Amino acid sequence: MYINVYGDIDMTRKAAHLREEIDIPEGVSVEVDNLLVKVSGPKGSLQRSFDYANGIIIKVEDRKVILETFFADREKKALLYTIASHIKNMITGVTKGWRYKLKIVTSHFPVNAKVVGNEILIENFLGERAPRRAKIVGDVKVRIEGKDIIVEGIDLEAVAQTAANIEMATRVKDKDRRVFVDGVYIYEKGVAI
Repeated sequence: MYINVYGDIDMTRKAAHLREEIDIPEGVSVEVDNLLVKVSGPKGSLQRSFDYANGIIIKVEDRKVILETFFADREKKALLYTIASHIKNMITGVTKGWRYKLKIVTSHFPVNAKVVGNEILIENFLGERAPRRAKIVGDVKVRIEGKDIIVEGIDLEAVAQTAANIEMATRVKDKDRRVFVDGVYIYEKGVAI
């Protein structure tokens, strides 16, 4: 509820003050330098710059990350809660980590996948001679166990982008998807405990 200068209640106006608090769990340290947030925990450390967030104040007080803004319109309010979600994901990443699972689905040709350097090679996809390649983003670990590809890491964006790269590398454009279901598909994603 917002009250303007005339005392009328107006739901479309700006919020005078928004404040979001994020608890910092034991074993995790958060440092804020201007709009650069560094989160360290048992699994590693992450840092992210929010220098694009004009008008958002980020600070650490009493084992809590506090985000504040004044006179927020819809866009600034959305930005504040987006930054809060990013910081929560960073804290979850350094304490538990993130895991995506992909399944190799084949009905026509046997597909073989392997990790080479910072790429995943998917060989014999639809009988093609050249392997399809997917880039591994950041410090992400990729394991291949039978028909499963497991992508793990502490940075959610890097893990999700690597899984998306693998899925997109086996995209079939010119065939009927009901018949040619071959590909690599994400079937599970979440926290890697």
